Amino acid sequence: MLVAKEGDKVKVHYKGFLEDGELFDSSEGQEPLEFVLGEMMVIKGFDQGVIGMKIGQSKRLTIPPHEAYGTRNEQMVGKVERAQLPTDEAPEIGTIYNLNTPEGPFPVRVIEMDETSVTLDGNHPLAEQTLIFDIELLGIGE
Repeated sequence: MLVAKEGDKVKVHYKGFLEDGELFDSSEGQEPLEFVLGEMMVIKGFDQGVIGMKIGQSKRLTIPPHEAYGTRNEQMVGKVERAQLPTDEAPEIGTIYNLNTPEGPFPVRVIEMDETSVTLDGNHPLAEQTLIFDIELLGIGE
């Protein structure tokens, strides 16, 4: 029986949970997620968890922050004047802006605001989180 290995294109269905059981993402009702193992198309722990699986196999992965979205970096949090925002629309907590950087667009999220300024956070919303995935390997290859 075929076993998933680095370099294989795989198809999986998944449900992603936080440690408290909250569902944060799922492929249920959608096309399966397709990616190539070892090409960093998904977080490291997810990628590594699929290696060695057989078609039809299901498993639960518990992925620590360092194999998911990393730890929070307080240097990625900063306050800017509202006039510096790239839009005329009023910001709200949770609004995401894409800042232009030499490496390309960089998403930041509004986490606090007052009358004149907003605090932006460039950390991934799931940073510091241990993630739990229920996955099923549906296919290997094209």
